[in-house]
Amino acid sequence: MSSYKNLELYSTEDLILTSLKSEIDSKSTYLKIRDSVKNAVLRDKMSFLANEEEKHRSFFENLYKKSYPNKTIILPKTSPVPLPEIKITDEMAPLSEVLQQAMDAEVAAHDFYIEISKRFMEEKDIFNMLNYIADMEMGHYKLLEIEKENSIKFESYDDSWPMMHIGP
Repeated sequence: MSSYKNLELYSTEDLILTSLKSEIDSKSTYLKIRDSVKNAVLRDKMSFLANEEEKHRSFFENLYKKSYPNKTIILPKTSPVPLPEIKITDEMAPLSEVLQQAMDAEVAAHDFYIEISKRFMEEKDIFNMLNYIADMEMGHYKLLEIEKENSIKFESYDDSWPMMHIGP
């Protein structure tokens, strides 16, 4: 069930800029996680997710340019639409907690993109692409869910496993 039923309060421009900012922030977070863990498989998965978010960013950037050809993209400092952020405030935070935040953000992105797609019902290519990206976000959720389950197993063995904590 989507938690974004009040999007009519926002302009389409704000929604596209929010999407763009969200994808940039997600990519940055996945790169930060990648650079903070020693597990090579997890590093590869975080690189994969960062690359996926980059593709989504590119789509939203192109959508903005197509929709507002005479405007320059200026990202909001803070998102006009509240989306969950992934906050790594403690470098020793268990990886499972960080991955849970990422999972929550992926579900929110899915719901958000489904709602945005309704603004583009007449533009089938955009409508379909937004729904496709929403589906991809759920794929990211499932990948993160598996990694979270694995990280919990390792965390339960030893609370100070360096390969399973965010930090240098």
